[in-house]
Amino acid sequence: MTGVKQVGEQTGPRPARGSASAFGVPEQRSATAWAAAPVPAPGRSRGEHTHSEPPTPRFAGRGTVERTSVRGQVLDALRAALLSGELAPGEVYSAPVLGERFGVSATPVREAMQQLAREGAVEVVPNRGFRVAERTARERAELAEVRGLVEAPIVLRLARTLPADRWAALRPSAEDTVAAAACGDLARYADADRAFHRAVLALAGNEQLVRIADDLRRRMVWTGCDLRADAAQHVALLDALEAQDMAAINTAVHQHFA
Repeated sequence: MTGVKQVGEQTGPRPARGSASAFGVPEQRSATAWAAAPVPAPGRSRGEHTHSEPPTPRFAGRGTVERTSVRGQVLDALRAALLSGELAPGEVYSAPVLGERFGVSATPVREAMQQLAREGAVEVVPNRGFRVAERTARERAELAEVRGLVEAPIVLRLARTLPADRWAALRPSAEDTVAAAACGDLARYADADRAFHRAVLALAGNEQLVRIADDLRRRMVWTGCDLRADAAQHVALLDALEAQDMAAINTAVHQHFA
């Protein structure tokens, strides 16, 4: 249909129904493994396999596990693919084709995509699949503003009430973001950033607040962001919080959430 770039079906023999690759479980691997898969050359549809490119990656199954475990691992890999750009904004992807890419049935892929649709990362295209959402500059700015309105007041309130040793316990989380930024790994950084902010907000003792803020952070677009600068702001904020220097805290909060 005009205006929609439909993913092509993969050619070649399908795995036997009883084989591990037909309904296999994704093995434990890094969140960026999907993003590292070969990108189709120009002129070929995504999902199309030819003899000139490596075989489509398959995941080794190990025994019987719950579907939710498969879905969770597929969801992590899809999020990594969205962050890396392997799943391109504006393109439509079908669950069966992505299922073949992962070596699983279409069901856990469809369930994972539906979760991403609830998070606003993709849109449902009836009878076709899922279109990757395109974030405009205005949408990204609006998300940043909402995150600031939710998180900044809580951090400032906690700064006035918590002792310095409570903040010191968050140092490893901040250092994780620095390490992820140094690697330039978007998926790893997104996970580390969310973990740091969850740890900060958890100190307020409000589970609903943590969930809402976490959902907002999942909607972030990290492509083009200065990860090292963002991670350095985490460290600067913790330094100020441990020193209980309100002037420095206000500056750090403004810089990070502006």
